[in-house]
Amino acid sequence: MKIILKKDVNGLGYKDEILTVKDGYGRNYLLPQGLAVLATEKAVKQLNEELKQRAHKIAKIKADAEERASKFNGVSLTIKAKVSEGKNIYGSVGAKEIAAALAEKGLEIDSKIISVKAAKTLGNFEAVAQFHREVSVVIPFEVVNEDGTAAPAAQPAPAAEEAPATEEAPAETPAE
Repeated sequence: MKIILKKDVNGLGYKDEILTVKDGYGRNYLLPQGLAVLATEKAVKQLNEELKQRAHKIAKIKADAEERASKFNGVSLTIKAKVSEGKNIYGSVGAKEIAAALAEKGLEIDSKIISVKAAKTLGNFEAVAQFHREVSVVIPFEVVNEDGTAAPAAQPAPAAEEAPATEEAPAETPAE
Protein backbone atom coordinates (compact mmCIF):
# COMPACT_ATOMS: atom_id res chain seq x y z
CA MET A 1 0.00 0.00 0.00
CA LYS A 2 1.45 3.37 -1.00
CA ILE A 3 0.83 6.19 1.46
CA ILE A 4 1.79 9.82 2.01
CA LEU A 5 2.75 10.63 5.61
CA LYS A 6 0.96 13.64 7.08
CA LYS A 7 3.07 13.66 10.27
CA ASP A 8 6.51 12.38 11.27
CA VAL A 9 6.23 8.76 12.39
CA ASN A 10 9.14 7.57 14.51
CA GLY A 11 10.88 4.62 12.88
CA LEU A 12 8.92 4.95 9.63
CA GLY A 13 9.47 8.30 7.98
CA TYR A 14 8.90 12.03 7.89
CA LYS A 15 6.02 14.25 6.91
CA ASP A 16 5.22 14.38 3.16
CA GLU A 17 7.20 11.25 2.32
CA ILE A 18 5.67 8.72 -0.03
CA LEU A 19 6.20 5.22 1.35
CA THR A 20 5.09 1.66 0.76
CA VAL A 21 3.83 -0.07 3.90
CA LYS A 22 2.06 -3.34 4.60
CA ASP A 23 -1.66 -3.15 3.94
CA GLY A 24 -2.69 -3.95 7.52
CA TYR A 25 -0.37 -1.35 9.05
CA GLY A 26 -1.65 1.35 6.73
CA ARG A 27 -5.32 0.41 6.89
CA ASN A 28 -5.52 -0.32 10.63
CA TYR A 29 -3.13 2.22 12.12
CA LEU A 30 -1.77 4.98 9.87
CA LEU A 31 -4.98 5.94 8.05
CA PRO A 32 -7.39 5.88 11.06
CA GLN A 33 -4.91 7.83 13.25
CA GLY A 34 -4.63 10.54 10.59
CA LEU A 35 -0.90 9.94 10.22
CA ALA A 36 -1.14 9.20 6.49
CA VAL A 37 -3.37 9.29 3.40
CA LEU A 38 -3.47 6.97 0.41
CA ALA A 39 -1.00 7.94 -2.30
CA THR A 40 -3.50 8.29 -5.14
CA GLU A 41 -2.51 10.08 -8.34
CA LYS A 42 -4.49 13.15 -7.26
CA ALA A 43 -2.92 13.20 -3.77
CA VAL A 44 0.62 12.91 -5.20
CA LYS A 45 0.01 15.82 -7.61
CA GLN A 46 -1.36 17.93 -4.75
CA LEU A 47 1.65 17.06 -2.58
CA ASN A 48 4.11 18.04 -5.33
CA GLU A 49 2.34 21.38 -5.78
CA GLU A 50 2.42 22.07 -2.04
CA LEU A 51 6.12 21.18 -1.86
CA LYS A 52 6.92 23.61 -4.69
CA GLN A 53 5.05 26.39 -2.91
CA ARG A 54 6.76 25.88 0.40
CA ALA A 55 10.27 25.08 -0.81
CA HIS A 56 11.66 28.30 0.70
CA LYS A 57 9.81 27.62 3.95
CA ILE A 58 11.36 24.14 4.13
CA ALA A 59 14.83 25.62 3.53
CA LYS A 60 14.28 28.03 6.43
CA ILE A 61 13.16 25.22 8.72
CA LYS A 62 16.29 23.23 7.84
CA ALA A 63 18.50 26.29 8.41
CA ASP A 64 16.88 26.82 11.82
CA ALA A 65 17.48 23.17 12.68
CA GLU A 66 21.14 23.46 11.64
CA GLU A 67 21.55 26.60 13.75
CA ARG A 68 19.96 24.90 16.75
CA ALA A 69 22.10 21.78 16.22
CA SER A 70 25.28 23.88 16.10
CA LYS A 71 24.69 24.82 19.75
CA PHE A 72 24.98 21.14 20.66
CA ASN A 73 28.24 20.46 18.78
CA GLY A 74 31.09 19.78 21.18
CA VAL A 75 28.76 19.28 24.16
CA SER A 76 29.75 16.44 26.44
CA LEU A 77 27.73 15.34 29.45
CA THR A 78 28.51 13.63 32.72
CA ILE A 79 25.49 12.01 34.32
CA LYS A 80 25.64 10.76 37.89
CA ALA A 81 23.79 7.59 38.82
CA LYS A 82 23.42 5.35 41.82
CA VAL A 83 25.55 2.24 41.35
CA SER A 84 25.22 -1.29 42.68
CA GLU A 85 28.16 -3.52 43.63
CA GLY A 86 29.56 -3.80 40.10
CA LYS A 87 29.37 -1.34 37.23
CA ASN A 88 25.58 -1.72 36.94
CA ILE A 89 23.44 1.25 37.84
CA TYR A 90 20.01 1.23 39.39
CA GLY A 91 17.60 1.81 36.51
CA SER A 92 19.06 3.27 33.33
CA VAL A 93 20.01 6.55 31.72
CA GLY A 94 17.70 7.40 28.85
CA ALA A 95 16.48 10.35 26.79
CA LYS A 96 14.76 12.10 29.71
CA GLU A 97 17.91 12.11 31.82
CA ILE A 98 19.98 13.40 28.90
CA ALA A 99 17.44 16.18 28.24
CA ALA A 100 17.57 17.14 31.93
CA ALA A 101 21.39 17.21 31.91
CA LEU A 102 21.36 19.42 28.80
CA ALA A 103 18.82 21.74 30.46
CA GLU A 104 21.24 22.17 33.37
CA LYS A 105 23.80 23.42 30.84
CA GLY A 106 21.24 25.87 29.44
CA LEU A 107 20.43 23.84 26.30
CA GLU A 108 16.69 23.17 26.14
CA ILE A 109 15.68 20.12 24.10
CA ASP A 110 12.65 17.87 23.87
CA SER A 111 13.45 14.35 25.05
CA LYS A 112 11.33 12.93 22.21
CA ILE A 113 13.92 13.87 19.58
CA ILE A 114 16.74 12.12 21.47
CA SER A 115 17.41 8.49 20.67
CA VAL A 116 19.71 6.44 22.84
CA LYS A 117 20.11 2.85 23.84
CA ALA A 118 19.45 2.81 27.56
CA ALA A 119 22.73 3.02 29.46
CA LYS A 120 22.60 0.46 32.25
CA THR A 121 26.26 0.45 33.27
CA LEU A 122 28.96 2.98 34.01
CA GLY A 123 30.93 4.16 31.02
CA ASN A 124 30.82 6.27 27.87
CA PHE A 125 27.81 6.29 25.56
CA GLU A 126 26.36 8.32 22.69
CA ALA A 127 22.92 9.78 22.10
CA VAL A 128 21.59 11.20 18.83
CA ALA A 129 19.40 14.30 18.72
CA GLN A 130 17.40 14.44 15.45
CA PHE A 131 16.44 18.09 14.81
CA HIS A 132 15.35 17.59 11.19
CA ARG A 133 15.31 14.68 8.77
CA GLU A 134 18.72 15.80 7.50
CA VAL A 135 20.11 17.39 10.67
CA SER A 136 21.23 15.35 13.67
CA VAL A 137 23.86 15.73 16.38
CA VAL A 138 25.72 13.05 18.34
CA ILE A 139 25.91 13.89 22.04
CA PRO A 140 28.53 11.89 23.95
CA PHE A 141 27.85 11.29 27.62
CA GLU A 142 29.52 9.48 30.48
CA VAL A 143 27.67 7.74 33.27
CA VAL A 144 29.54 8.00 36.58
CA ASN A 145 28.93 7.04 40.19
CA GLU A 146 27.01 9.51 42.39
CA ASP A 147 30.22 10.57 44.11
CA GLY A 148 31.70 11.47 40.71
CA THR A 149 34.05 8.54 40.25
CA ALA A 150 34.03 6.81 36.90
CA ALA A 151 33.97 3.35 38.48
CA PRO A 152 33.06 2.19 41.96
CA ALA A 153 35.83 1.09 44.27
CA ALA A 154 36.66 -2.44 43.28
CA GLN A 155 36.17 -4.78 46.17
CA PRO A 156 38.07 -8.03 45.86
CA ALA A 157 35.73 -10.96 45.49
CA PRO A 158 36.11 -13.58 48.22
CA ALA A 159 38.27 -16.41 46.97
CA ALA A 160 36.26 -19.56 46.52
CA GLU A 161 37.79 -22.74 47.84
CA GLU A 162 38.61 -25.00 44.99
CA ALA A 163 37.42 -28.58 45.06
CA PRO A 164 39.86 -31.25 43.99
CA ALA A 165 39.89 -31.60 40.23
CA THR A 166 39.91 -35.41 40.26
CA GLU A 167 36.83 -37.36 41.04
CA GLU A 168 37.38 -39.81 43.80
CA ALA A 169 34.93 -42.31 45.12
CA PRO A 170 33.80 -41.52 48.61
CA ALA A 171 35.69 -43.40 51.26
CA GLU A 172 33.78 -46.48 52.31
CA THR A 173 33.30 -47.12 55.96
CA PRO A 174 33.83 -50.69 57.04
CA ALA A 175 30.61 -52.48 57.88
CA GLU A 176 30.48 -54.03 61.29
